[in-house]
Amino acid sequence: MSEIDRRKFLKMSAGVAGAGAALNLVPPLIRKALAVKAYNPTKTIRDVQHVVILMQENRSFDHYFGAMRGVRGFGDRFPIPLESGKRAFVQSDGKREYSPYRADKKTVNAALVNGTPHDFPDTQAAWNQGKYGFWPMFKTPYSMAYYTREEIPFQYALAEAFTISDAYHCSIATGTDPNRIVFWSGANADPEKRAAGINCTDTDSEPVNLRCWVEGKMPDPGYTYRGNAFKWETIPDVLQKAGVSWRIYQDPNDNWTGAMHGCLAFESFRTAEPGSPVYENGMKHWSISDLTEHVKNNTLPQVSWVLPSQSNSEHPSGPSSPNRGGDFTHQVLTAITSNPEVWSKTVFFLTFDENDGLFDHLPAPAVPSYNADGSLAGKSTIDLAGMYFNNDKGTTEFPNPFYEASMKKGGPVRTRIYQDKRDTITGNIRPWGMGPRVPMYIISPWSKGGWVNSEVADHTSVGQFLEKRFNVVIPAISPWHRSVCSDLTSAFDFVTPNDPVFPPLPETADYVRIEEASRLLPKATAPESPGPLFQERGTRYSRALPYHLHTHAKPGSHKMALFFENKGAAGVVFHVYDLKHLDRIPRRYTVEAGKSLSDEWGPFSESDGYDLEVFGPNGYFRRFSGNNLSAPEVEASYDLSKGILRLDFQNSGKSTVEMIVSDSYEPSKPLNVTIPAGKKVAREWACGSHGNWYDLTVRFKTGGTYQRRLAGRIETGKHSISDPAMATEI
Repeated sequence: MSEIDRRKFLKMSAGVAGAGAALNLVPPLIRKALAVKAYNPTKTIRDVQHVVILMQENRSFDHYFGAMRGVRGFGDRFPIPLESGKRAFVQSDGKREYSPYRADKKTVNAALVNGTPHDFPDTQAAWNQGKYGFWPMFKTPYSMAYYTREEIPFQYALAEAFTISDAYHCSIATGTDPNRIVFWSGANADPEKRAAGINCTDTDSEPVNLRCWVEGKMPDPGYTYRGNAFKWETIPDVLQKAGVSWRIYQDPNDNWTGAMHGCLAFESFRTAEPGSPVYENGMKHWSISDLTEHVKNNTLPQVSWVLPSQSNSEHPSGPSSPNRGGDFTHQVLTAITSNPEVWSKTVFFLTFDENDGLFDHLPAPAVPSYNADGSLAGKSTIDLAGMYFNNDKGTTEFPNPFYEASMKKGGPVRTRIYQDKRDTITGNIRPWGMGPRVPMYIISPWSKGGWVNSEVADHTSVGQFLEKRFNVVIPAISPWHRSVCSDLTSAFDFVTPNDPVFPPLPETADYVRIEEASRLLPKATAPESPGPLFQERGTRYSRALPYHLHTHAKPGSHKMALFFENKGAAGVVFHVYDLKHLDRIPRRYTVEAGKSLSDEWGPFSESDGYDLEVFGPNGYFRRFSGNNLSAPEVEASYDLSKGILRLDFQNSGKSTVEMIVSDSYEPSKPLNVTIPAGKKVAREWACGSHGNWYDLTVRFKTGGTYQRRLAGRIETGKHSISDPAMATEI
């Protein structure tokens, strides 16, 4: 590494403890491979020749990266409100409150934290249709544990070497199989029935683990499957038809009894015969050694999936650990970087199937929930018919096929449910997802340099990336997901990728010693009283996003209407919490690119007033509160080319109004605004000095409860930085 490159690295890694000392920790082969320039003759996604995909097990974003600088973590200034009157970071088990707490490797068994419940009924209950509030009740207090860079240095270094997404969600608010089925096919429920407007039951969908858990060995006598087979096309089926080469690298007898392999739910894989492409590429034993050989010989398929074993899966109480899982990731990275020519043309996606039960604070984008009376809590510009799970069994118990063998041998009769009896906020028709955030690392020569990407994504996003690169169509991906979920291309620089330099990656091979030392320490239990939140301060490079959003208030006769306008290039979900009625399900609004929606709240009396908070992607926030529906109104607009926010004040009343605007990024410079009766007044704010982020609060100059708060980032089409105010208030 040259002295110039060294200085670039140190500048890029400012604030990272021990960055300079870590320069020599990487084996020479990896260090050499990380310096390889991206292949970029066309300066487009067409330069990507290989995509390698690894899905690990059961970690939430907050659990891994809530404390990392420059991401939407524990320093989020806009956490959602709870019915308790507190914010999302203060959860309850029904008896006491819990906040996220550090699993400190020096004092507790951080490497081997307890697993937590992570099935459909407990996840639905903890999510509470967007209300949250009782995560420890349904997920145990262990769910609130998190790590810092001291506990997971490899994971932090990987994120800071390449790109981390802080808006990537699992697709289904449940466990492993349902999410892996989405990951490998684009849907968790029959897409033909969805297109016909039919909400699927468990006969034609996978709400809980069933179809991928197999018995038997390959190749003899072969797998024995549970549940009926799904018939829609998997992504490998789509690639095969299009002539795109693919392979699944796995040990079919050490893939957690099939659970890592989402394609085992499908007829095309269950009936594949030896010699067929599906059997040869998707059912046989292909090892990491095979992967290495194929990379070195330049015979790597265009698309490859890597399946971990149970011990390498990173699953809490797996038995696995971040250290052991990190070492497996290191092995995969070593394999795919062993040939610099191949690596220069390769994208490596590393994500997690679901969050276990581990807490994440960000509200999951989802279709609107149903209120208990059957009305819809929100709206959508996209047809929502078929986008829900029809839990026709309700809260009744029924036989659990996982324990069929035990039952046949006279063992205990085990049962399962799809709905916790305490979960009565809504009926049997439940949104499929999305679920909580999980880590997504985007690792390639086109995504190096320690970026954060904050475009909303989920497990369909990897499929959408494959569509864009290989000119295929994955039929099972729904129109809703295509609108709201990224194809991940915003995380890459295909035009000028060869400027940043990779920071090094710490050693991972000593995971056994770390786990043994961790076993000697007490369990990572929550402290008796909630401690202060922690997140590293500072910013990181942040990719440009396709969002151009507005929410305008339209007061009426004792009612408040909100108008949601999406002028951007991607669909979004707006979440609206009514602070006067936090007992109610929050409303969600899906608004496609170029479209708008409106809805009403009320009736209000002037004594009660109104108080509504709106949440959107990448820190987009609006608050509308007050008790005078005839007060002046404020509308925002952007000059996208200059990074300027404009506020238009409209006074429809009969007397002059004095208002004051405070700026969180320039707190010493409040602005007084006088609005004559019947007039409109405009003011502008230049936001370029703080990365085009803004946070303005408008109030009456004297008295009153009126407030309009507007926060977010102006998307100019250029890359920027993460929110400079993140973590400054904790």
